Amino acid sequence: MLPPFLSPGDTVGVVAPASWFPYAELADGLRILRDVWQLTVIEGDSLQAIDGPFAGSDDLRRADLQRLFDDPNVKAVFAARGGYGCYRIADGLDLSGLQASPKWLVGFSDVTVLLSLLHNHGLVSLHGLMPRQFGDPDRADSLESLRQWLFGDIPTHYTVSGHSLNRPGRATAPLVGGNLTLLINSIGTPTDINFGNKILFIEDVDETLFSLDRMMTQLRRSGRLADLAGLVVGQFTDMRANLSLPFGKDAYEIIAEAVANYNYPVLFDFPAGHVQYNLTLPIGKVVELAVQKKTGRINFHL
Repeated sequence: MLPPFLSPGDTVGVVAPASWFPYAELADGLRILRDVWQLTVIEGDSLQAIDGPFAGSDDLRRADLQRLFDDPNVKAVFAARGGYGCYRIADGLDLSGLQASPKWLVGFSDVTVLLSLLHNHGLVSLHGLMPRQFGDPDRADSLESLRQWLFGDIPTHYTVSGHSLNRPGRATAPLVGGNLTLLINSIGTPTDINFGNKILFIEDVDETLFSLDRMMTQLRRSGRLADLAGLVVGQFTDMRANLSLPFGKDAYEIIAEAVANYNYPVLFDFPAGHVQYNLTLPIGKVVELAVQKKTGRINFHL
């Protein structure tokens, strides 16, 4: 079940649950929320707080989220940016208010751990652009994608060009996932996800090819890849190679090798992740994945 869609005049909140950043960098995002989308915005204390690398202490950031989750008048909560820090505060959150009054949570990257937390409590959230990026003209299509999901103009489908590593097939199942590193770090914790009979989406940034292979091998060895309904491989950007010991495969080839012995559909090069064209994905919603060699689609039905 999706949270209620937004309408002009609704109240939303913006917080910084992870890394700090100069508050001035949020000016365009706040302007768009208020003047373009015509929303009333509550600004969390974390937006102007600093505690080492974090946007305030763990307690401050957790309390910021908790207040918004508990307020029935708030219709959406935006993580202003990712970075690192959500992993430290996820276990102390009480989602009873959010379950009683469902609302959208928006973010990606480090926010993956919070998207996973909500999924484990039966709540749908949005893997999408964050307000610190809203004002970037090169991300206008990504921003429009997010607006459509939030305001109920949901696209019927996303269509992407084919990739040589695509594995054709069809599957209908809940969509889960996000940043691969955070998914791996959540194994054995309350934000661990049951991948069985789910369509898994993965993306990452600034990892070595060796670390990517290690993560994919861990998923394979632990049986996490065996029972997927399907796999959507997003963008793996700024991947680093070890020049003294070349790996010999790129990121997509590493992933393809890890899932080679399974039969479910696999869609490569989906435009989501740490890139300018970052399509919004509904984490926890049932979607249809249809993959061919020359094209791939994710279909959405209300």
